[in-house]
Amino acid sequence: MKKPSPLALLLLAFLSLACSPKAPAEVSQTEFVLGTVCSIRLLKGGDKAVIGKAIARLHEIEDELSVNKPGSQIDDVNAAAGKAPVAVGKEALDIVQRGIHYATLSQGSFDPSVGPLVKLWGIGSDHARLPSPAEVAAARKLVNWKDISVDTAKGTIFLSRAGMGLDLGSATKGYAADEVARILRAGGVKSAIIDLGGNVLALGPKPDGKPWRIGLQDPEGERGAYIGIASLKDQTMVTSGIYERFFIQDGVRYHHILDTKTGYPVQNGLSSVTVIAPKSFDADGVTTMLFALGREKGMALARELKLSVIMLDDQHRVFMTPGVSAFFEITDPRYKFSE
Repeated sequence: MKKPSPLALLLLAFLSLACSPKAPAEVSQTEFVLGTVCSIRLLKGGDKAVIGKAIARLHEIEDELSVNKPGSQIDDVNAAAGKAPVAVGKEALDIVQRGIHYATLSQGSFDPSVGPLVKLWGIGSDHARLPSPAEVAAARKLVNWKDISVDTAKGTIFLSRAGMGLDLGSATKGYAADEVARILRAGGVKSAIIDLGGNVLALGPKPDGKPWRIGLQDPEGERGAYIGIASLKDQTMVTSGIYERFFIQDGVRYHHILDTKTGYPVQNGLSSVTVIAPKSFDADGVTTMLFALGREKGMALARELKLSVIMLDDQHRVFMTPGVSAFFEITDPRYKFSE
């Protein structure tokens, strides 16, 4: 079974705003890019031309950084694994360095060189399958962030062993969301919602000056069913969960968040991890890292880094870092806050 979007976040009060007789005219555009459905909605300021610039930038980022785009810089790096360093742009250098930083923090639980495992499983694609233990073992041996060499002086990236491969999907989408926000602000936009396949960035407040109310997806519910509401402005909300991309075989669900130590989907009782931050680039990637670490280690690191984090587990428990309860409320009675 293939889910159509990496994440479903319900934007509350948006419909009531749009339907109000005094509601401002919305300018919006939806496009399939970066492997997902991306939408940009302007509620105050800006015009179609500004959205056009933002969409064009998304396509540029995809052409440069997508691992699934033949001829992209990341595709070239993967193709040259074990052979030679590849010259790349500043964006690729920054994103790979950020991935190495997360790998260091998590002691490899997050690893930007997870490409061979991602490709093997194919979860979220049309060729998802359950690989053999021998295939998993072989792919896992090619995953090691310490074998990534980044030369900022020369502007190159080198994967030291043939068969290695970068996968930067989550961090790339975070970078892209921030780029869209930059373009919109430069174009005079004061209020907007940027949704890159569930990576939601609220630019400014709503036109009435109040925070946007964004629902956190219920991992067990239909798309749009939420367990709680976050009140945000000039912030991003990014979630990684077991419901985003998966397939079921013989009654077993195999989701897309892979354990770099076993080569199989992470099984630690968590259903989703959400990070709320001013910059999407700071949130994307972190969600995967914290999910892979598990609740105890993940929350400990989140507190150390002073991150705003919400974790849900398969027992309907909600765990939050200090301060999150000031802008997030649980609305589903099945879910209970847990220390």
